[in-house]
Amino acid sequence: QVQLVESGGGLVQTGGSLRLSCAASGRTFSTYVMAWFRQAPGKERLFVAAITSSGGTTTYSDSVKARFTISRDNAQNTVYLQMNSLKPEDTAVYYCAASYGSSRNPGGYDYWGQGTQVTVSS
Repeated sequence: QVQLVESGGGLVQTGGSLRLSCAASGRTFSTYVMAWFRQAPGKERLFVAAITSSGGTTTYSDSVKARFTISRDNAQNTVYLQMNSLKPEDTAVYYCAASYGSSRNPGGYDYWGQGTQVTVSS
């Protein structure tokens, strides 16, 4: 089992940057695929990015490709999401999630953090 705690959210202007962190407990962090999802008010939870257990492969949604970068530090049990060129439509609660398999479907993830709010002002 793994527990996930996100941090780094906040209020930023259009075009700004934020770096989200997700700290994981447990000794098996390096065996999990890690992902970020986001959920805007009244909308479904959507895939943002994922990274394989070794960090060798990353995938992104089309809406964030070339602006966001997912990375991980297995020694620190932490996954990151660097968000650049932020837009108002990026406003959402951002969640990190862990799974043994790779998926863009929230149902494919076993463990979730509590979320961190990102608000991008126009």
